[in-house]
Amino acid sequence: MGRVRLVASEIQPGRLRKHRKQIRESQKCFWARFGVTQSRGSRFEMGAEMPMPVVILLELYFTGVVTDGDLKRVEFRCDPLPIESEGAK
Repeated sequence: MGRVRLVASEIQPGRLRKHRKQIRESQKCFWARFGVTQSRGSRFEMGAEMPMPVVILLELYFTGVVTDGDLKRVEFRCDPLPIESEGAK
């Protein structure tokens, strides 16, 4: 589905939530592409202050400079660290 072009002045909680609902995505799915958890994304949609890197990434995304493909390409997965035994310290 096509994206609405939002600019920095339009990256406001209500508009983000409205856009997310228009594209029929859950908070978990929408915010994950920006490296944000569902709970934090929910807070952003309610008006919590966003860190500047998130604001910049949202602006790049909504203006079409960064695509979903770009975001998936840089996504990385971390394996859990092994549990150390008591004697290994």
